[in-house]
Amino acid sequence: MNNKQHTYAFIGAGNMSGAILGGMVNSGINPDNIIATNRTKEKQQALHQKFGIKTDLDNKSAIEQADVIILGVKPQMMLAMLTDLVEQGIDFSQKLIITVAAGLTINRYTGIIGNVRFIRCMPNTPSLVGLGVSGLFCGTDASKYSAEVIEQDKEITSVMFDAVGKTVWLKQESQIDDIAAVSGSGPAYFFLFMQRMTEKAVELGFDQETADKIVLQTALGSAQMAAQSDDSFEQLRVNVTSPGGSTAEAVKVFNEKELDSIVSSALDAAVLRAKEMSKL
Repeated sequence: MNNKQHTYAFIGAGNMSGAILGGMVNSGINPDNIIATNRTKEKQQALHQKFGIKTDLDNKSAIEQADVIILGVKPQMMLAMLTDLVEQGIDFSQKLIITVAAGLTINRYTGIIGNVRFIRCMPNTPSLVGLGVSGLFCGTDASKYSAEVIEQDKEITSVMFDAVGKTVWLKQESQIDDIAAVSGSGPAYFFLFMQRMTEKAVELGFDQETADKIVLQTALGSAQMAAQSDDSFEQLRVNVTSPGGSTAEAVKVFNEKELDSIVSSALDAAVLRAKEMSKL
């Protein structure tokens, strides 16, 4: 069955869900086949006006109309919401369930809604501008995770998330925590480095607007160079680092201050916290 023939319900359509459904519409999926719920009428109206999709205040009604359900409710509210829907008589058994909520393992969901086809997704915020990375995991061991996800389910999900960037299928559910530390939190690391560079540029005498422009364009250009090159990141760095030059001196300081160790420790801390949160 073609992706465009499915009906999709976005439950708790916030910014991330809005980016995903917007990407779907832009990729050619009929907005009449998409319904989104949000607790505020203003947000619903904005989604309808921007994308032409259907909206609803009632989660139960939206789910009953769809065969692919995307859960975007905040993690701390998710399980209570699903429990309420089950108590209202919702049958999830014939639906594909996709969650973009962080921290909750598949068995936390299936313990409430039963043995369903289930996919976890960890998108990152650049998805909001169509340049995200989404880590995806599906339960292939029905006895351990959920009902077996078929290849068609994976194709449906890939099309959805390819519309807002790149997708990476993970082999183990625990890798959701790993990709959360690398790509989920990754934008914050780059923003922090850009912030520090901008602050130093101001110290050197540039006004704030000029400093921001210099650093932002340097980041954009560097990312684009990497995207268009077959060289490794290491080789790209070497290409810019002339022996005995000013760049080499800066890199020397980074190495003396053990930047490698700092980055490794920071990501280890992020992974550990992600695993802790999944057990709450």
